[in-house]
Amino acid sequence: MIPYAETMEPSLTSEASGFFDFLELTKPRITSLILMTTMLGFYMGSPSLFPFQLFLHTLIGTLLVASGAAALNQYWEREADGKMLRTRSRPLPAGRMHPWKALWFGILLSVTGIGYLAWMTNYLTSLLAAITLVIYIFMYTPLKSRTPHCTLVGAFPGAIPMLIGWCAVQGHLPVESWVLYMLLFLWQFPHFLSIAWLYQEDYARGGIAMLPVVEPDGKSTARQIIAYSIMLLPLSLIPTLLGMTGQIYLIGALLLGIWFLYVSIITARAKNKIQARRLLQVSVVYLPLVYTLMMIDRVTP
Repeated sequence: MIPYAETMEPSLTSEASGFFDFLELTKPRITSLILMTTMLGFYMGSPSLFPFQLFLHTLIGTLLVASGAAALNQYWEREADGKMLRTRSRPLPAGRMHPWKALWFGILLSVTGIGYLAWMTNYLTSLLAAITLVIYIFMYTPLKSRTPHCTLVGAFPGAIPMLIGWCAVQGHLPVESWVLYMLLFLWQFPHFLSIAWLYQEDYARGGIAMLPVVEPDGKSTARQIIAYSIMLLPLSLIPTLLGMTGQIYLIGALLLGIWFLYVSIITARAKNKIQARRLLQVSVVYLPLVYTLMMIDRVTP
């Protein structure tokens, strides 16, 4: 007779594997960055008496929509993911999950999240989440295989979580919220172009028309990295000029912006993957540091 524990082990293993496959569909690392951005927008727009319950509702709704969008994206790109080394082990291209499961999982999370935000925050916040989902799934995702301008299109919904956080607590979007939006909007270009440069061959295998794939010499990529890094520097100082932050943030953002621009210029000149990886690392460090300074030195309205 087979022991009870042994008869249960394959089932438990299968259930655990299924759980982690569904979790992988939500792209936890990207989703965590989306939540971090939403948190900052909420915090910067909140009054001196922090509305913690509303904060939790905002994060839950955003988490659901972001997770659903990630699942729908993987459903759409399952064939391309199967051709790329960095994505071929995902649940759909690896054959561990039927595509219909991913599709309905993504739809369920997205619809639930949009409805949750409408119910627990306000209709404008819910609308922003819906707009993010529509642009990301029906514009950015299909454009990735057709034009390098997909990066520009994807940057618009990519920065909306900042507005979602602000709008959830205030119910409207003043100029201050759009400054925060533009900071994230501009940051995305050096960040994602460095990724595209780093995985140039892999994107080419998957038929993804990122700029370094379409123009392998790297000149256009280099120009865009420098241009957006230059624009990012003065924009990052505007929160202090608007009275949102103090002098500590101003000095810190200035130094971080100069550092970011310096690494961008070196990367643009070198045009190699070693520097592209360094720029990627710097971009990953830059944004949380700017956010942290903003939260520490926030001037409460």
